[in-house]
Amino acid sequence: MSAFTGSARDTASVPGAGGDLLAALLDGMDAALCALDAGGTVTHWNREAERILGWPAAEAVGRRGFDGWAARSADAEETLARLMGAMRTPGRQVHELALLRKDGGRVLVRSQSAGVRGADGRPAGVYCAFSEVHAQIDLERSIALSEALFDDAPWGVVLIDADLRPAVVNGHAARAIGTGRTTLLGRPLGDVVAQGVEELEGALQHVLAEGGPPAPADLWVTLAASPGAGERRRCWRSGFVRLASPLTEEPVPLGVAWLFQDVTEERLAAREADRTRFRWNQLHRAGVAAAEYADPAEAVAVLLDFALAGFADHGLVDRVAGARRLTRAVASPAGAPDADGLGGGFPQRYGPEHPALQAWDRAGSVRVDACRRAGGDGRGDVAAWAAERHWPADTAHALCTALRSRGRTVGVLTFLRTAARGAFDRQDALYAETVAARVAAALDAPPPH
Repeated sequence: MSAFTGSARDTASVPGAGGDLLAALLDGMDAALCALDAGGTVTHWNREAERILGWPAAEAVGRRGFDGWAARSADAEETLARLMGAMRTPGRQVHELALLRKDGGRVLVRSQSAGVRGADGRPAGVYCAFSEVHAQIDLERSIALSEALFDDAPWGVVLIDADLRPAVVNGHAARAIGTGRTTLLGRPLGDVVAQGVEELEGALQHVLAEGGPPAPADLWVTLAASPGAGERRRCWRSGFVRLASPLTEEPVPLGVAWLFQDVTEERLAAREADRTRFRWNQLHRAGVAAAEYADPAEAVAVLLDFALAGFADHGLVDRVAGARRLTRAVASPAGAPDADGLGGGFPQRYGPEHPALQAWDRAGSVRVDACRRAGGDGRGDVAAWAAERHWPADTAHALCTALRSRGRTVGVLTFLRTAARGAFDRQDALYAETVAARVAAALDAPPPH
């Protein structure tokens, strides 16, 4: 029974380092600890037990059971019996017990008790570690939350360490990035993010230094190409939480919890809706303004000026002037370098495979882009490509569409973009065809009576 003799304070008075060490260990524990011998007498009581219940070790050690002090008389025998039952049961036993504080208040604790055997193998008593139930529940909630975030969360969760490298990645985040959960661990973020990594790392550095931002933010990133797939441009709605150790006197940053959702489709849809509203508003304004001009060329110039805003850098209108011949009618913006081509009614020097002639032949739209050689910036190739088609030297993308009026092609409308803009897409072609219908109607309007 020597293992159950004396309180933590008594042990501290035992000569030798062993007694000092045992006292320090018991009193330094985060959990409350008490021990009872085989007869149910309290033999150990540490500082955390004193903090929770208010009973000092000097008043707790030596009492049999809890009747008259740490438990109500109606509960004391049952409480003692449940704890002492651990002597006869293997493993740990978990109980919730209603105990009394020294000031008379009741407190619900969750205990874990286990039996202790003496040198002869016989039951010698039990030890019981306990904590307030709400504190235990808070801990269990935190653990459950962490497990849920990394197993079932409908958004990506990545724990980033203080060196800005992923330490834990949940399944949703791994799927969003396009890799396995363990593949990312310990790797620089630049290995999976081709563009936007500086913005992401900047956000993480700010959170480590200053704490999380007040609201989530949109981060646009381009994911590195994976085998069999090209680069992917994604928008992640991201929130950040700085993690600090609760076990140090001053907060020590452990890293950052990065939570995100992929909102690419929503952002692209919103952007497309904004673009569509702007374009149709421009068409309305263009129609109202062009109606004030009697000269078809002036009306067409006004239509082009409005249509170019936010859409293209140059607009060209060529009229049909015979078999596969086109003459320049309008160029917008007026006076732009190399944009006027041959004026004065002279035919344009378009080759037989020119996109404008292809659009005429198809009575539809043709989209083309400059081809760049691998290596170098490709500027020389772009300029040569544009020069061959008699377009401004900085042209990188073109969209030609036939001007149709009263069942025939009356010309070709060409929109040109520099390399600073993206290539024309199908939605751009639909808009260009709508503009072309209005330009064709203005260009082919019958003379006023």
